[in-house]
Amino acid sequence: MQKSKLTLYIFIALVLGVIAGYIYNVNVIGNINSKISTADATIKNISTHLLTVKDTTTAEYKSLKLAKTTQVTIRSTNDSLRDDKLEGYTILSDIFLRLIKMIVGPLVFTTLVVGVAKLGDINAVGRIGGKTLLWFLSATLVSLLLGMLLVNFFEPGVEMHLALPDSHLGTGIQATGITLKDFISHVVPRSFFEAMANNEILQIVVFSLFFGIATAAIGDMGQIVIKAMDAIAHVIFKITGYIMLLAPLAVFGAITAVVAKQGLGVLSTYAIFIGEFYFSLLILWLIIVLAGFFVLRTRVFNLVNRIKDAMLIAFGTSTSEAAYPKLLLELEQFGCNSKIVSFVLPLGYSFNLDGSMMYMTFASMFLAQAYSIHLSFVHEITMLLILMLTSKGMAGIPRASLVVIAGTISMFNIPEAGIALLLGIDPLLDMGRSATNVLGNAMATAVVSKWEGELTESDLAVNNEAA
Repeated sequence: MQKSKLTLYIFIALVLGVIAGYIYNVNVIGNINSKISTADATIKNISTHLLTVKDTTTAEYKSLKLAKTTQVTIRSTNDSLRDDKLEGYTILSDIFLRLIKMIVGPLVFTTLVVGVAKLGDINAVGRIGGKTLLWFLSATLVSLLLGMLLVNFFEPGVEMHLALPDSHLGTGIQATGITLKDFISHVVPRSFFEAMANNEILQIVVFSLFFGIATAAIGDMGQIVIKAMDAIAHVIFKITGYIMLLAPLAVFGAITAVVAKQGLGVLSTYAIFIGEFYFSLLILWLIIVLAGFFVLRTRVFNLVNRIKDAMLIAFGTSTSEAAYPKLLLELEQFGCNSKIVSFVLPLGYSFNLDGSMMYMTFASMFLAQAYSIHLSFVHEITMLLILMLTSKGMAGIPRASLVVIAGTISMFNIPEAGIALLLGIDPLLDMGRSATNVLGNAMATAVVSKWEGELTESDLAVNNEAA
């Protein structure tokens, strides 16, 4: 109920933000925007004229240079004035973003250590763990790749033409491309505490993997560490819940600032983005079901029918965690061995979030397109691989994908301020990707059960009794 109310409040904040932004745009920002547009047009005309002047020592050339400098000053002054007028709204989303970034490091560390330690501690089912991870990694790669391909096909952010923040002016991904040395420095930590302080997500992931494996290797003594880390993770989950209470204010501030600055035209891009994302999710659903069909055959349709209520719960609450009890029960009734369900399903909730995976490449590339930042094929593949690593262990937290995206896009010179563009529509997107996560984990559990010969025909028996 609390999550539903939060989603309702966010939608209300979204609507109020649009209304407030429009009013503010017409009555306050509109005049400033007109001056900026006029200055931009004048600067463009002068720059074109300057190219035709061959002699830079003439009075005409000096006059044009002076006029251009004057217009640049006018534009800069009005741009600063516009930012000052919007400061009261942008500070709301800035606070929220800072709080979100505050929990990134501790959250990745604790959840990933617990997940890896529990995986390594189950020596008796190493074979099951290998098959499970094979499915998870394959599903993650397909989801990320599908998101990257479809966002490049649809190009939902191209029409936004957002200006880069001042700190990014004059920079681009081509000028500061990631070299092998840069990538290594992002991966291998010099100090765990330095990585935590600087929010170097990849370095935290590397240390967490070592820590989790070592914790599992020391046997019973490691159980103390696992319990402690699990408890800390739940504390951070609680903190995340507190932070999410501020989400409506952040949404209101972010949407008001965007609409006030850009006008209502920017909302058409949001509508296109949401529609294209849900169409992409539908394609992902078909791929997941098709992959399950090759293993489960026609029983895959019975599985989908069984878990539809769990998917609706996840959709309505915007979190797949809410569907966990229902999903566990349905999988056991479907015929999956309870031991496999209790092993694969929790791991899936930490490592197999198909909907969230696709969203992260889709949203990251959307922001790059919105800011007209070109990413080469190599950069896109690098981003895909980084997201594959940084996304692990982020399950169970509403809208955690924003945390991962914020920690990744900065590596590609995409302004973190762009996250504010996603805040207002993220609840709508979170509903779809949460339902997709449920479908992906249910399919993974059923497939691994089938591979292990532990899938009975109990669902058929139940159907016969009902008939």
